[in-house]
Amino acid sequence: MQDRTEVPLWCGTPPAGESDPGQIPTITPYAPPVWKKNHRALVIFPGGAYRALDPTEGSGFAEFFSQQGYFCFVVKYRLGKDNGKGGCHHPAQISDGARAVRLVRSLAKELDYRSDRIGVMGCSAGGHLAASVSVLPELGITLPEEGEAADISSRPDFAVLCYPVLTLGEFTHLPSKLNLLGENFSPETAAKLSLENSVNGKTPPTFLYHRLGDTLVPCENSIQYALALRKHGIPFELHIYEKGGHGGYLGPGHPWVAEALRWVDTLL
Repeated sequence: MQDRTEVPLWCGTPPAGESDPGQIPTITPYAPPVWKKNHRALVIFPGGAYRALDPTEGSGFAEFFSQQGYFCFVVKYRLGKDNGKGGCHHPAQISDGARAVRLVRSLAKELDYRSDRIGVMGCSAGGHLAASVSVLPELGITLPEEGEAADISSRPDFAVLCYPVLTLGEFTHLPSKLNLLGENFSPETAAKLSLENSVNGKTPPTFLYHRLGDTLVPCENSIQYALALRKHGIPFELHIYEKGGHGGYLGPGHPWVAEALRWVDTLL
């Protein structure tokens, strides 16, 4: 894969995308400077309420973290539209996310990072997708065209979740929920993808950060998920900052970036 060249994520027609065949999921690599390589990779899922993809949380994050030594991959995953009316819905998103992790892991030797140091990062609804792949990778659909890559683990080794949508219950972000599930979803599917309910002993170590003033995606999303991680004995760090609303990105002076880098360094 050539640096910063967007390529199709799937070999052939993506699975579970019959409702919107015009959406072609892609993946774009961002190579670190040779002298800064830390032999870790980050698969990045931008946010945007499962309706759009915020470039600041995609290419912006990839440019920054590649300079810290990570080989970064930005995923353009399939999306819903108009509060669940049209577009692609579950399991298209988790299929794209799980495929991205498999693909990145399969390229580890070629691109010179470790296959057991593959992380996912996601903001807002992208955080939900990153956590979904962490908790429920088996829900992603594979294709025969993947060949041996279909048998590679889709579960990441760590996760960094930034002001994430995690619950589809009381504290959910309703547009994200509807764009993910569509109008006609079952309560059982919603409960399973309310991820605090599905955390298990295989969930990877996770770093979470939120802001107390976030009224769009309340910090209870991260708190409930952290409590589920604690229940199952999964290593995690939860940072809730007093000031600020939804977002934060890579704003100057905001401490979460340094904390996340430190945490991964102590983890792996």
